Amino acid sequence: MKLAFLGLGVMGYPMAGHLSRAGHDVTVFNRTAPKAAKWVEAFGGKSAATPAAAVRGAEIALMCVGNDDDVRAVITGADGVLSGLSAGTILVDHTTASAQVAREMHAAAAAKGVAFLDAPVSGGQAGAENGKLTIMVGGDPATFARAERVLATYAPAVTLMGTSGSGQLTKMVNQICIAGLVQALSEGINFASRAGLDPARVLDVISKGAAQSWQMESRGPTMIADKFDFGFAVDWMRKDLAICLAEARANGAALPGTALVDQFYARVQARGGGRWDTSSLIRLLRDGQ
Repeated sequence: MKLAFLGLGVMGYPMAGHLSRAGHDVTVFNRTAPKAAKWVEAFGGKSAATPAAAVRGAEIALMCVGNDDDVRAVITGADGVLSGLSAGTILVDHTTASAQVAREMHAAAAAKGVAFLDAPVSGGQAGAENGKLTIMVGGDPATFARAERVLATYAPAVTLMGTSGSGQLTKMVNQICIAGLVQALSEGINFASRAGLDPARVLDVISKGAAQSWQMESRGPTMIADKFDFGFAVDWMRKDLAICLAEARANGAALPGTALVDQFYARVQARGGGRWDTSSLIRLLRDGQ
């Protein structure tokens, strides 16, 4: 298929690469042109100077940018996606953003005859690079059916969750759960160390029981080793948790644990750890802060 991909960050760069390697004709756009040129050199395809130019002639346009404002700018701004896509095409947004902006973009796209899916992903940079992401999707079933096979190029798990905004709401649940898991894992490892146990041996034992989780198996060893210069950055997690907390205020859901963990992440940021992996929460416990 003729595709476009907009946003070549740590997630978008490999995701677009999987599409090209699968044989699709991919045109990319990135706000910093050298990054787009690097992608073309690595994967082939083409780059374009504006979102509108990148999506012109595409059957499906996909994007992964930073936040709500970025989504609005890339889709509805000057030389934005909707000024280049033709009626009958599909726009898929992989950005983790608010459900409100997803619904706004769904309406804006519909006014142009373009179908829209909000499709945030989970799995982190490693999942994007290995083509092992999970995608939670909001939108119309018929649109989802047309796009599902393309999304499966880099995600073995692609699920339609409901109407527009449902993908973003599901991603919020994902981030709420991760925040609690990482804090609990930090407390457990710190407790094991202070109790005189071998933390690695403890995790090896309990990971075979009911406490097992992806965070424990993937981040436990690096937390023990005090290594955080990789993975999903604290700055990104705080952006996501702000979205969760705002949505909770709107729908009446209580998120006391999430609000507390968000404050802990703010303290990590204040210590200069904004780009550390989210598992760096344990630093606060180790340092008695």
